[in-house]
Amino acid sequence: MPQDVKPYNQEDSKKKQVGSMFDRIAPYYDFLNRFLSLGIDVAWRRQAIRQLAGHPVSALLDVATGTADVALEAARQLRPQRIVGLDLSNEMLEIGRAKVGRRQLDGLITLAQGDSENMPFEDNTFDAVTVAFGVRNFENLEKGLEEMRRVLKTGGKVVILEFSKPRAFPFKQLYNFYFRHILPMIGRLTSKDPKAYRYLYESVQAFPDGQDFLKILDKTGYKSNRCIPLTLGICSIYTAEK
Repeated sequence: MPQDVKPYNQEDSKKKQVGSMFDRIAPYYDFLNRFLSLGIDVAWRRQAIRQLAGHPVSALLDVATGTADVALEAARQLRPQRIVGLDLSNEMLEIGRAKVGRRQLDGLITLAQGDSENMPFEDNTFDAVTVAFGVRNFENLEKGLEEMRRVLKTGGKVVILEFSKPRAFPFKQLYNFYFRHILPMIGRLTSKDPKAYRYLYESVQAFPDGQDFLKILDKTGYKSNRCIPLTLGICSIYTAEK
């Protein structure tokens, strides 16, 4: 099991702390994503949704949907009949609902507050499940993956976009310095919650990326598991099927 890294302290559950953290940084989240990644995060999400091209998707679930960027990109690329976004943080969802409303997609995209490890959906409900930068925040990674597989239809596809750890010199060293020192400083000045961005670095370091994550997908019952590194290994797309 991956190391249990929490945003604030060891007493409260990780789930409770993650929800509280995203409620706090919600007003700054989209801006900081674009600023800190130099806008590359938009291309990462676009490429993740492209993994579903050619796969019949009528109903899609976006877990840890946040401010609905992935749900909106899925609507643009795939044009399914139904998209549901699920997230712990209501403050993030409120921003997402405003974005969905501005694009007049309320009839297509539904955003709901809920727990990714105990989802309020029947078995075999969705043709595809997506998660962007969310699985490392699961309190129980394997339970969350199993729950995603439960609500996925047989033959359905899961696409997971998550930070990973570059390994090539000297990019690895530059990346670690930026994530460990520069990013928390910017987060402190902008979001007023430096712990949230320190947690980002710590949670990425603790996350079992690459082949280690593929082994967990295999253990939790997925098949045809694949890892696609992006941008020198800063993040990776994982695809798998039920």
